[in-house]
Amino acid sequence: MGIKPGLERITLLLEALGNPQQDIKVVQVAGTNGKGSTALIIARVLTAAGYRTGRYSSPHLHSYCERFEIDDRAISPGQLHVYLEKVLKAARSLSTHDFPSEFEILTAIAFLFFKEEGVDIAVLETGMGGSYDATTAALPCLCVITSIDYDHMAFLGETLAEIAVNKAGIIKPGVPVVVGKMEAEARQVIEARAGELNSPVRECCRTRIAVAGPQDLSGQWVDIKAGQHQLEKVWLSLPGRFQLGNLSCALTALTELEKISFVVTDEYIKSALGKLHSTGRLEVLSHDPLIICDVAHNPQAARALDQALKELLPGREKVLLVGMLDDKDAAQVLNILGNGSAACVVTRPAGPRSQNWRRCGDIMQQLFPAVPCTVEPDIARAAELSRSILGKAEYLLVTGSFFVIDQARQYLLSGPRVM
Repeated sequence: MGIKPGLERITLLLEALGNPQQDIKVVQVAGTNGKGSTALIIARVLTAAGYRTGRYSSPHLHSYCERFEIDDRAISPGQLHVYLEKVLKAARSLSTHDFPSEFEILTAIAFLFFKEEGVDIAVLETGMGGSYDATTAALPCLCVITSIDYDHMAFLGETLAEIAVNKAGIIKPGVPVVVGKMEAEARQVIEARAGELNSPVRECCRTRIAVAGPQDLSGQWVDIKAGQHQLEKVWLSLPGRFQLGNLSCALTALTELEKISFVVTDEYIKSALGKLHSTGRLEVLSHDPLIICDVAHNPQAARALDQALKELLPGREKVLLVGMLDDKDAAQVLNILGNGSAACVVTRPAGPRSQNWRRCGDIMQQLFPAVPCTVEPDIARAAELSRSILGKAEYLLVTGSFFVIDQARQYLLSGPRVM
């Protein structure tokens, strides 16, 4: 368990497993925000095009099985157990006292699973950063860096430039890198590193995504111009205008894959975009009452969520159910999401990284003294309390830590209970 920077352990572990990562064609996706949606879109379009496509994501919401998918189907618990035993056996055989981390074990499982299942291509999300992320053990045919903002600063650096240096660690010599929208300070670092490695930089801004109609909580209509693809009035089943940037990254990546023999038609794109679902990202759990959950645990994600909610639910107030880990910038996140809140309930994420969970209540009272704020450590009780105080014109927003989203989501989807 825990975070262990470095590639030595994953390298030794993969060698003990026969280096399965060397037999897989890989797209590696990094970024502070947006990498999950970007990887999802790339994978789903490739699946629609008939390619056997693996997707490795992190973290999971409820089950480790969610992290390993082939063609929109998660690994079964039985399969995961078999692969876990294989990888643990290899890990125990290593002549080192520095046992691989949880994420390294899971990444090794992904490589072995995808190799043995014979995928045509695998889309891998980094866990954190890039330079020392376990997924960097692969040699990708394409790299994607969606965005760079402040998060995990204890490990990645205090400035955007320092964080960008770490994210740029996924860039490999001669391998094209797709770059999303980001501040000039970060972009310059990415471009400089790509230049050093003779890696072509592909700007997402060349892919044009335009609003083509109204949006709601189920999705939005868009016009697309990406490479040779020109599509009008396409339904994107991911709500929020911020998803247009992720779509741009994904389509730019797909046009690059077309250059290395992958065949993607307009129909494959349209088919995939209309069937997307991203659990825990602007996800509607209930319409009556309206309950939305989103894992906005850093300032950039909070800004995107806040803007989306203002566009989708203009003028409506919310009850905010939130819990954040100690290493997250709670003040900035709450300063953004606290606006338009009629009430707030603060709860405790599971695990040792939430010793100072009550600080969210103190911050809310300092920033928004007129907003009633309650603290409740039990997530199920906090969820029920939040739902019970909803006014008729209000909606419930569950946000913050993945741990809070998981438990509150399960409780709220199960219906009201007597506590």
